[in-house]
Amino acid sequence: MNISKDDSIGTIAASDLRTGIVFEKFGLDFCCNGNRSIETACKEAQVDLNKVLSALKEIDPQGKPGVDYNTWPLDLLADYIEKKHHRYVSAQIPAIEGLLEKINTVHGQKHPELSEIKKLFSECAGELTMHMKKEELMLFPFIKKMVQASQLHTRQPSAPFGSVQNPIYTMLHEHNTEGERFNTIRLLTSDYTVPPDGCNTYRTAYHALKEFEEDLHLHIHLENNILFPKAIDLEKSFSYL
Repeated sequence: MNISKDDSIGTIAASDLRTGIVFEKFGLDFCCNGNRSIETACKEAQVDLNKVLSALKEIDPQGKPGVDYNTWPLDLLADYIEKKHHRYVSAQIPAIEGLLEKINTVHGQKHPELSEIKKLFSECAGELTMHMKKEELMLFPFIKKMVQASQLHTRQPSAPFGSVQNPIYTMLHEHNTEGERFNTIRLLTSDYTVPPDGCNTYRTAYHALKEFEEDLHLHIHLENNILFPKAIDLEKSFSYL
């Protein structure tokens, strides 16, 4: 792949999601902080830039790049995020909270970090639930209205929040908060490494947390690097209609 050290990791991941796997491997945040260049991201993470660039170049240009979300209509993408990722989050929260409660009760005395992990995930659950509701009830419907107005060549729809940039900036800030919270969870779990005395429930809980974070990364990537920038551009286009 023809990638420069000055290219932003979010834009790269948006053009070919396979690059996201490379960024994940090196611990580079391409979702919440996708506006950084590869060089900057590597410096901040203390990762060898040349190794990252080499790994990106090894991606087969003839291979399948996966789902090209970058080409999807915005209304379809918003629907997909809601039905795929929002529903996943809603379904997993009670299951993971139950697992964390159980292992904290059994292993908490020997592993006091479990109490903090449980607390952090509970905070994440509450904040994400409210966050998704704001998107589903306010932001996503407005984006769909803009798509429809653009297709019909009618005037820009009005909204109580003014510009679409206002709720988007709020969502971006909340994404950063959850990204940082899960960074802390990953540190406390030593990258989801189960201790030698961990039981099957312990392993299940850590595996579920890891999958939850991976899904959250893709979820936030789709919004931060594709849906939100294109929604802002769409709003700007109405001035030319």
